[in-house]
Amino acid sequence: MDQIIYENWESTFRTVVLTVLGYLAMVFLLRISGKRTLSKMNAFDFVVTIALGSCLASISLNKNITLVDGVLAISLFIVMQYIFTFLSVRFKGFKSLVTSQPAIVFYQGEFLDDEMKKQRLTREELYSACRLKGYANLDQVHLIVLESTGDLSVIEEVSSGKISSVGNLLKSKFGY
Repeated sequence: MDQIIYENWESTFRTVVLTVLGYLAMVFLLRISGKRTLSKMNAFDFVVTIALGSCLASISLNKNITLVDGVLAISLFIVMQYIFTFLSVRFKGFKSLVTSQPAIVFYQGEFLDDEMKKQRLTREELYSACRLKGYANLDQVHLIVLESTGDLSVIEEVSSGKISSVGNLLKSKFGY
């Protein structure tokens, strides 16, 4: 019971050293792995981010995990992330397994209630997204998209004849 608050200086020193070394190793590995490793892209990326944090915490606090074991676990998560993103960029079927598609939840003045229910969104959340983008009312909004990251994109209008970031999404949903 006496070791709940303090065990000994050796334990404290070990925690400090392993936390610093684990942190430096993770920063180094993330830097060499590229920007995509911790990007805010989809649920899979979020899981990897949480797992990396858990590995660092385990290195810091679990006396049964060595620095080498912890860095190896971090490295494996980063390598798996790289493999999954490599495959999802090259194979559409694989991408659909690990990422969700964007969903149109508001279009040309109309809430798409069925899609909103499916995506578990409320009208208040859409209103909030519009306010954050500076729109006073929905008359100014052409389209609201729930992105695969969970972000809401608010589009003012789609000009015909120009390259559009929502063109394929509109085609798949409405046949435009």
